[in-house]
Amino acid sequence: MNRVLIADGMDKEKAEELRKLGYDLIEKKVDKDELLDIVKDIDAIVVRSRTKVTREVVDAALETGNLKIVIRAGIGLDNIDLDYCKEKGIKVFNTPNSSANSVAELAIGQMISIARFADLANIEMKEEKWNKADYKGFEIMDKTLGLIGFGRISKTLADKASALGMNIIYTDLIDQDYENYRQVDMDELLSESDFISIHIPGGPANKHMISDSEFAKMKDGVFLINLSRGGIVDEKALIKALDNGKLRAAAVDVFEEEPTGNKELLKHNRVALTPHIGASTIEAQKRIACEVINILEENLNGQD
Repeated sequence: MNRVLIADGMDKEKAEELRKLGYDLIEKKVDKDELLDIVKDIDAIVVRSRTKVTREVVDAALETGNLKIVIRAGIGLDNIDLDYCKEKGIKVFNTPNSSANSVAELAIGQMISIARFADLANIEMKEEKWNKADYKGFEIMDKTLGLIGFGRISKTLADKASALGMNIIYTDLIDQDYENYRQVDMDELLSESDFISIHIPGGPANKHMISDSEFAKMKDGVFLINLSRGGIVDEKALIKALDNGKLRAAAVDVFEEEPTGNKELLKHNRVALTPHIGASTIEAQKRIACEVINILEENLNGQD
C-alpha cells in the first residue's frame, strides 16, 4: 500500500476517495523536525506553500529510498528543491489547471476594493469614523491593466478584466499574439498601466524584480496587486512608493516571509492585506485535489 503524506491539508471528500482507492494517507501539518522523520517512510508527499521540500528533506527521505513523488497542490514550485529532486530521481508535479479562476477573481475583487477604498472604509467605520468625503475612488472601466507574466492565471484575469471594460497590456518571456491584448516590454508596461498585477514565479531569479527603479518608471497614482509570490516585490521599496504617492494603493496576498512580521506593511492604511489566500476557495481546492488524485494514480498505482 502506498503511503502519502498530505502535509498542508486536502479536501476531505477527495482524501476519503484516495483512501478508497487504497492509499494509506497521513494527513498532518508537520514542522521541520517531524517532516524529516516522517518522510523516511512515505512514497509521496503533497504540499502547499507552507511546507518546504529542501535538500535536507530529500536526503532524509532517501535513507530508506521510498519517496518517489512530490506534488505541489498549487502552481508555484519555489518551496521545492527541483534540481536536487531531479538529481535523486524524485518526480515533482504541480496542479497548474485548478486555481487560476480563484486567483483571478481575488485580483478583480482587490482591484475594485482598493480603487473604491472599500478596505480602508470598512476599517475606519469599525472605528466609528464617517469619512465619506475622503473616499472618492476610481472606476476600473477604461483603465489600463498591465499584467506581468501571461500564464494561466494572468490570461484568466485578462479575460475577466476585459469584460469589465479594461484595456489589457502584458509582458512575458514568450512572444504571444492575442487579438484583444497587447504585448509590451516591461518599461512600457510600467509607464502605461493604471493597475499592475503580478503573475510570475518566485525564487531567486525574480527576487525584488519590482523595486525602487521599477516604481520610478510607473505613472503617479498607480494601483499594484501582488497575488503571485513574496519577494518579487521589494517590501521596503513598496512602502516607500506608497508614502511618496507613486502608488495610490496596493493589494498584497504574498510576503517575503510568511507569516509576515513586517509591521510597517501590516499597519499601512493603503495596503489591502490577505494571508496568501489566492487559491483558497472550496472550488479550487476540490479541483486541486482531483489533479492530485490523477497524478498519484498515474504514477504510483500498481507500484506498491
